[in-house]
Amino acid sequence: MPRDWQELTHMTQGVSLIVERVRLVDSDIAIEGSFELPRLASLSSEDQMFVAAFIRSHGSIKQMEQLFSVSYPTIKTRLNRIGKLLDQFDDSKFIANDDVLSRLDRGEISVEEALDRLRK
Repeated sequence: MPRDWQELTHMTQGVSLIVERVRLVDSDIAIEGSFELPRLASLSSEDQMFVAAFIRSHGSIKQMEQLFSVSYPTIKTRLNRIGKLLDQFDDSKFIANDDVLSRLDRGEISVEEALDRLRK
């Protein structure tokens, strides 16, 4: 059984997967169902660390050059490659959910109707 996300990422080698059981670490609560991992989780562990470093550097390519001891074109090439992998991400679901929550906030729909729409 994998002990951490890096080991899991290595084992799955970028293949799509569904998580069927989640256990809360500090309790005996386990949740079973069908859960998709975030798109970022499908990246290799190296690419995930690269994205994390890019965010921590506030998107500064100059800082990334220094951190990874590589040139500007190398950083841009890697960002472009990762960007193409993430282009497969479908954000329409999140936009629709945001619209439902906005309509609920404005009182245009009831809580029950909002929950029903979010479940779909």
